[in-house]
Amino acid sequence: MKESQVAMQILNIDHLGIVAGIIDEMELVEEVNKIVGIKTKENLTPGQVMKAMILNGLGFLSAPLYLFDEFFVGKPTEHLIGEGVLPEHLNDDKLGRELDKYYQVGTTKIFTTVAIKAAHKFQVESKSIHLDGTSMSVEGEYKKETEEMEKNKLEIEPEMKAIEIVHGYSRDKRPDLKQFIIDMIVTGDGDIPLYLKVDSGNVDDKSVFVERLKEFKKQWTFEGISVADSALYTAENIAAMRELKWITRVPLSIKEAQNKILDIKESEWKNSQIKGYRIAVRESEYGGIKQRWIIVESELRKKSSIQQVDRQVKKQLEKAEAGLRKLSKQEFACQPDAKIAIEKLSKSWKYHQIKEIEYMEKAEYKTAGRPNKLAEPNQIRYQVTGKIETSESAIETEKIKAGRFILATNILDKNELSDEQVLEEYKAQQSNERGFRFLKDPLFFTSSVFVKTPERVEAIAMIMGLCLLVYNLAQRKLRQELAKFDAGIRNQVKKITNKPTMRWVFQMFQAVHLVIINGQKQMSNLTEEREKIVRYLGKSCSKYYLII
Repeated sequence: MKESQVAMQILNIDHLGIVAGIIDEMELVEEVNKIVGIKTKENLTPGQVMKAMILNGLGFLSAPLYLFDEFFVGKPTEHLIGEGVLPEHLNDDKLGRELDKYYQVGTTKIFTTVAIKAAHKFQVESKSIHLDGTSMSVEGEYKKETEEMEKNKLEIEPEMKAIEIVHGYSRDKRPDLKQFIIDMIVTGDGDIPLYLKVDSGNVDDKSVFVERLKEFKKQWTFEGISVADSALYTAENIAAMRELKWITRVPLSIKEAQNKILDIKESEWKNSQIKGYRIAVRESEYGGIKQRWIIVESELRKKSSIQQVDRQVKKQLEKAEAGLRKLSKQEFACQPDAKIAIEKLSKSWKYHQIKEIEYMEKAEYKTAGRPNKLAEPNQIRYQVTGKIETSESAIETEKIKAGRFILATNILDKNELSDEQVLEEYKAQQSNERGFRFLKDPLFFTSSVFVKTPERVEAIAMIMGLCLLVYNLAQRKLRQELAKFDAGIRNQVKKITNKPTMRWVFQMFQAVHLVIINGQKQMSNLTEEREKIVRYLGKSCSKYYLII
C-alpha cells in the first residue's frame, strides 16, 4: 500500500457540521459538564456524549440509537466532538452510563438549564408560551433498576422517582402498547422548546398542566401568556392559575359553553382579520374566575362539520332501523319492561327518536294446537314496535354549532390583549403539534426506544427534546438571516424561499466530505450554494466546514 493512500482519509460530515455548530453556539457541552460534573480519566465528558447523541438523533438515517457506535463509523468524530474522540469510544456501554447520570441529576433540570442558556444566546422571545403533552408508545418490558446502576452502585436522589411505562390514553391510537408521556412548553418565537417533563404513561393532562406552568414560571421568571388546549380548562385548574395569564379552549361538555355557543345573534358576529374566521364575545365567571370568552366560528370547519353531521344522520338512521327491527322481535314479560326497552333505544340516538309506539300482546297456552275460546293462557308476552322519526331540531342545533369553539382568557383588558390576538395565540398552539410530529418521525431514533429501564427511557426522552431544540434553533436562525438580507434558497421544487425547513437543508448537505491528507483538512462537495447557507448560520457552523 502506498504511503499516500495511508495518509488520506475521506470522512462523511454531511449536515452534521450544522448540528455541531448550533450545539456549540448554545454552549451545551459546557453547561452539561457543569451540571453533571466531570470525572477524571474519562475519554469523553457528559457534555460531549450528549453532543454525540444529538448528532446521532439528528442524523436522519433511520438508524435507532442502539447503533450509536456504528453511526459514527466513517464520520470525523475528532472534528465534530473533540480531539481524541474516536468512534469506538461512542459505544452502548458509555451511552448507558451517561444516561444514568443524566437521570440522577434530573432530566427536566438539565433540559431547562440548557434551554435557558440557548434562549439567551439566540435572543429567543417568550412573550407567549404553549403547553401540550403527547404519548410515546414503546414495546417490551421495563424494570426500574438496571444491572449497570446496581453494578456501579449509583446513588439516586431520594426525591427522584422513575416514570412508569404503562398503558394509558394513547394519542397514537395504540392502546395495545405501553407508553410514557412528554409534556412540553414551546415559545411562539420559532417554536423553540423551553421546558420538558417526562411523565408516567397513565398521567392525565388535567392533573399536571397547572403544575407544569407554575414550574416553568418559577424557573424562567415568566410574565407572559400561557396557552394550552382544553385539558387545562377545569374549575380547579383555572382557580389555581390566578397568578398566571392564560388562554385556553373551553370544553363544550360544560353546560354554560353549550348554551353560549348557540346563543349568538347574527348581528353580534364580526369578521376576524384572520381570513375564514368570525368571532363574538361573552363574559363568564366559570369556576369563580372572571374571564373573557371568545366564540370563534371557522368557515372551513363549519362546512366540513355540516357534511359530517349529514353523514352521521344517514348512518344513524340505518343503525336505528336495524335496532328497532331487532327490538320488535323481542318478547317481554310485561308492558312496562317493553316500554323501558324502547325508550332506552330511542334515547340512545342523537338525531332520531321513536314515535307512534304500539304494544302487542302474545298469549301462550299449555296445550298444543289451536286453543279453546274459553281456555286461559298460561302467560302473556309483550312485543313493541314504533316509527322512527328524524329530529330536525337536533340536526339544526348541531349545524348551528358546527365549526364553532370557545377560547377563554383571564386577561379582561382588550387593550392588553385583543380578541384577535387571543385567536392568533391559540392558533399558534400548533407549534407544539409540529414538535411532537418531529419527535415521532420514523426517521428519528425515537421510533425504537431500545433501553430497558424507565430511568434510561426518561433520559432518552430528554435527548429527543434537545434534538428538537437544536433543530428549531437552526431553522429559526437561518430564516431570520434570510429575512434580514432579503435572500432565499431553493426548496424541494427548485423555487426560492426564505422559510426553508432544516430537514430540506440537511438533505442538501448529503455527500459533503471532510478530506484529510497528511494531517491537512479540506472540504469536498461544498458547493457555492452550500457554503452560502453555512455562512448565514454563522461562525460556529462555518468552522466545521473550514470556512473562514
